[in-house]
Amino acid sequence: MKAVVRNNDLVARLGADDFGVLLTTTSAKQALLVADKLHTLLETALNVRDQRIDVSAGMGIAAFPQHGESDEALLHNAETALSISKQRHAGVVVYDQQFDVGAQENLTMATDLKSAIQANQLRLYLQPKINMRTKEAYAAEALVRWLHPDKGFIFPDQFIPFAEQTGLIQGITLWVLEEACRVHVALKNEGVALTIAVNISTRDLIGSDFPEKIADIFEKHGVTYDAISLEITESSIMDDPVRAEATLHRLAKMGLKIAIDDFGTGYSSLGYLKRLPVHELKIDKSFVMNMANSENDTIIVRSTVDLGHNLNLKVVAEGIENIEVWNLLVNMGCDYGQGYMMGKPMPENDFKEWLKRWEIQSKDII
Repeated sequence: MKAVVRNNDLVARLGADDFGVLLTTTSAKQALLVADKLHTLLETALNVRDQRIDVSAGMGIAAFPQHGESDEALLHNAETALSISKQRHAGVVVYDQQFDVGAQENLTMATDLKSAIQANQLRLYLQPKINMRTKEAYAAEALVRWLHPDKGFIFPDQFIPFAEQTGLIQGITLWVLEEACRVHVALKNEGVALTIAVNISTRDLIGSDFPEKIADIFEKHGVTYDAISLEITESSIMDDPVRAEATLHRLAKMGLKIAIDDFGTGYSSLGYLKRLPVHELKIDKSFVMNMANSENDTIIVRSTVDLGHNLNLKVVAEGIENIEVWNLLVNMGCDYGQGYMMGKPMPENDFKEWLKRWEIQSKDII
């Protein structure tokens, strides 16, 4: 980075992956040119252990005096522009006063989300996972909903991406793990032995103490490591593949089973995936939902099922919404299924009632 700027400019490290550049006696236009050069430099692919790693970088620019007259104001506004760059995947962004409205909304969201975790405003929902050969419910995926005191129910896609950006996702993940363990124990006490699958994020994987936190939760609830499985997306793994691989191996050694979620939508190589301690592939619903009407989707799903089996992995199809798709998957030898045809995500009590109904309904599936 220093090679791009002038000798009298300053380059400083502000955090783990945050850097600041102070350009003296220049203009916003000139700063933009420098930023473009830095952006090109930082997005050059790296080669780690013979694995190509694509790197992305976001940049925010604030110029004196139009964007602030103090060092605090300039740094704050540059960070605001950087946040916009990350949200929009826009590369280099110059600060604009209109960004402050969105920044205030994000600040409110962050404050509310912290309160949600502490004030027990989160709700655990469960979606069944079905063994397609026996038609038995063998597991459930734990999903989170937010019951906001003023806005009512807020769905995951409205707050999980923000939580991942801000680091609040770690608190949410631990809350879900606590609830998943509690539900597992409650179901086991009623004679129902189900594995609960919990989604984890990049932030969770790069936390060096994440395995220890899981161990503490399991010990607290008195559950064994086969009670909970973990699901992680391809793209999350590839955000920091070296640390992700190390953490996943530690989790696997503890006895946790790991699934690759939304398989087919990421950018991981098969060479990298086969090194991971994975036991299950989940085919993304975008390929499954329209299989009955799309030959291309059918080919993709069949190939993924075959790939998974050739790697000695179990395969789960997400997004099953009708019997035609179910039958196609059964004929392909897909192991497990998940989707609205069998059951939508539902609260714990509703899930218990669903289990009773499914014993009867599943007999009608031919």
